[in-house]
Amino acid sequence: MTTYKDAGVDVREGDRASAIAYAHATETFASRRNMIGSPVEEKDGYGGFLDMGEYYLVVSDDSTGSKIDLAFDVGKFDTLGYDLAAMVADDAVCTGAESIAISNTIDVPRINAQIIDQLMGGLAKACSTQKIVVPAGEVAEVPGAVTRGVWSATVVGIVAKDRVLKPETIRPGDAIIALKDAGMRSNGFSLLRKILAGAHGKDWFKKEWKNGTTWGEVLLTPSIIYSAAILGLIGRFGEPVKVPVKGVAHITGGGIPSKLKRVLKKSGCGAELTDLWPPHEALTDVIKLGKVPTEEAYRTWHMGSGMLVVVEEKHATKALEMLKKQGIEAKRAGTITKEPTIAITAWNSEALRFAAN
Repeated sequence: MTTYKDAGVDVREGDRASAIAYAHATETFASRRNMIGSPVEEKDGYGGFLDMGEYYLVVSDDSTGSKIDLAFDVGKFDTLGYDLAAMVADDAVCTGAESIAISNTIDVPRINAQIIDQLMGGLAKACSTQKIVVPAGEVAEVPGAVTRGVWSATVVGIVAKDRVLKPETIRPGDAIIALKDAGMRSNGFSLLRKILAGAHGKDWFKKEWKNGTTWGEVLLTPSIIYSAAILGLIGRFGEPVKVPVKGVAHITGGGIPSKLKRVLKKSGCGAELTDLWPPHEALTDVIKLGKVPTEEAYRTWHMGSGMLVVVEEKHATKALEMLKKQGIEAKRAGTITKEPTIAITAWNSEALRFAAN
């Protein structure tokens, strides 16, 4: 049996560190009180809000995590920009914000212009599909500080004050829509790599997974970016609302138990998820190889559903139709419940229950 902690990632300590970091961050808030850009406290949210008068700027940060290590192993860097853009833009849209700009920092022990060309070329393509610009960035040569590379980004979004999503309005009976992802997104790669190295050795990424595709190739499948599709429902800045969305959960580190909980706890409701997308076949193969408990898998990866959207039941059909038109595979996955638990029917039919607040 293999867990995320076995791979060197302590989720509980990470949550504790995040809480400490945010407490120190809020110490700066008073310095801009009653000034343009004064911050709004949003603990456990998907981004930080800066008050710009009639609207908020929303700021969020993330990275590609250790998926970049796999890119170095395989020698393929042109799709990683989709993962980076997805990590930050899909967080920002969970607040109702339209992402307008992404800046990024690439830290490497030694600069290789060809690698930078592939990384930034992929990011440029990814951002262009979402109508996001890349106005600034940094390539830093830091020998000794990193062994291979770290790629992180900051997104800036904009949302009118009356268009911030209000998950506190979620009520029992609301529909939950699941958006399918293409692979493993950019989370839980430390555990993936540990299991596969244990099963196939240090060159595991060269081994065939299936039908001529290597493990490295299948795990580098880029993330689907959902931001533009969600904005198609809620409207970009200045556009009318087409589908009134109540809440959005971007399923990244911590999985559904962590990320859906963020959305539900303001309403005091729970969720029953009986028809989620199944995980990618490569992921179920890894789970079997590592004998990963089903509950641990759902706490580590998105398990097939990269984003969950909550709407009133009467708006579910329209939302599904609009998402399909934008090329997103989506389906009705469950219902909001009165009981404050997240009940999941796993892909293998196991019944899981997690606290919702």
